Amino acid sequence: MIYHSHSVEETEAIAAELARTLRGGEVIALNGELGAGKTHFVRGLVRGLGGMPRAVSSPTFVLLNVYHTRSFTVFHLDAYRVAGGDDFEAIGFTELLEQNGIVIVEWASRVQDLLPAQRIEITLTQTGATDRTIDISVTDPTGPA
Repeated sequence: MIYHSHSVEETEAIAAELARTLRGGEVIALNGELGAGKTHFVRGLVRGLGGMPRAVSSPTFVLLNVYHTRSFTVFHLDAYRVAGGDDFEAIGFTELLEQNGIVIVEWASRVQDLLPAQRIEITLTQTGATDRTIDISVTDPTGPA
């Protein structure tokens, strides 16, 4: 699905809508350039799951933020500054995948080899000062060819 957002509020609303479809155990690979709205998207997801959106901040320097919501625990990671997959392994990335929470990885393409084959891929593309295109797809290697 491709969505068009014209504001931060619309980006967060699109994410909140996606949050209502999550069942636990999903991995969300979040990509987009600096300023594309990745953290705003996560804020909308957390709100949609019944959490505190004001608690959401970019985990660029800490690698991992954890948010507790009414629905699930959200593990929010950022691969922008990682030197490689070993940095993610050092913080227990594999164990996070087994928690039945929601694992969100910003700059996911930098740790592509660590991500499960089945995941939700989201790419945010800035198309104007406040406009974004949000492309959401599901990769499912067990689905129809």
